[in-house]
Amino acid sequence: MLANVSSPSIVNISDLRLMAEKRLPRMVFDYIDSGADREQTLSDNCTAYKEILFRPRCAVATPSCDLSISVLEQDFQLPFLLAPVGSSRMFYPQGEVVAAREAGIAGTGYTLSTLSGCRLEDVKQATNFPAWYQLYLLGGRDVALKTIERARLAGYSAIVVTIDTPVSGLRERDLRNGTKELLSMNPIKMFPYLSQILVKPCWMTQWLSDGGLMSFPNVELQDGPMGYTEIGPALEASVVTWKDLDWIREAWGGKILVKGVHIGDDAKKAIDLGVDGIVVSNHGARQLDSVAPTIRVLPEVVKAANGQIDVLLDGGIRRGSDVVKALCLGAKAVLIGRAYAYGLGAAGGPGVARAIDIIKSDVLRTMKLLGCDSIKNLNPSFIQFPDDWK
Repeated sequence: MLANVSSPSIVNISDLRLMAEKRLPRMVFDYIDSGADREQTLSDNCTAYKEILFRPRCAVATPSCDLSISVLEQDFQLPFLLAPVGSSRMFYPQGEVVAAREAGIAGTGYTLSTLSGCRLEDVKQATNFPAWYQLYLLGGRDVALKTIERARLAGYSAIVVTIDTPVSGLRERDLRNGTKELLSMNPIKMFPYLSQILVKPCWMTQWLSDGGLMSFPNVELQDGPMGYTEIGPALEASVVTWKDLDWIREAWGGKILVKGVHIGDDAKKAIDLGVDGIVVSNHGARQLDSVAPTIRVLPEVVKAANGQIDVLLDGGIRRGSDVVKALCLGAKAVLIGRAYAYGLGAAGGPGVARAIDIIKSDVLRTMKLLGCDSIKNLNPSFIQFPDDWK
């Protein structure tokens, strides 16, 4: 039985997180919730927003606010898009299709992970707004080229190349939960960890009805779709380098973003290689721990980009005020990941819709309290932030 996300008690993303924790097995919830190593950056990604203070214009009437944006010459009705979240089908049946549909209904974009349990064609068909495809080179160049062509034919409007995964980060919660053992499908190895699944019969019933342990249908190998247990070795064998952008751009022929930029120098490299946008991202703090929170490095990257390309940001967004702060610091838009993943894990489509509505309402309220009637008018004069961020 799914929780009622329209309940008056559900007022913020933390409430959806608690609902997801109640519904999902521990290994699945921690897949969404955890970060790398000691999870320092996971915490910092969120808490860094507390260091930014607003400077409102008072006695200003703002009966309405324009929340629309244009990114990569594509129009959206909200200043945030849904980020790629791998294995969303574990959270809820047909999870990627469900999330994409809700993004389209809300008037914003959806980014599909290569590590999706749903076919990219089905996901694109679910939304009437622009959708982007996030690309790993799993299986090598030839496999990636086939996927790029499928994405082009399906109507995706941008490729998002992730550059921060030469290996998988160490997510200690996954090890403690026996994720590897549970995925092995070996009864002897699975046994010590099975209780966390057996105590969630509603989730298990839905998961099994959706096909159980999924493969990745958008990574077509010679012997069929890549299996779930093959991810780690495949990532290490398919490191993305700056040189790869040449053949990816030639094969794609459309808009390209690079996701995983931490420093200004990498932003300049991306510009020199002709990309259309960059995403300031530390992979939701799931890769290298002890890197700076993304909002902290955003000013450096925006300065390096110098208005030549669109700069987006992800990481730590839990409230609409976080979105507004990022836009004041120069982000063209933000991507939200965990915020909607908690909603998906809590209640499927209604949960995603509730997450989007919570953040949208927060953005609108923050804008009115700032005395700013359009996203396009946000600028650093609306905030105060530490001098050493500049």
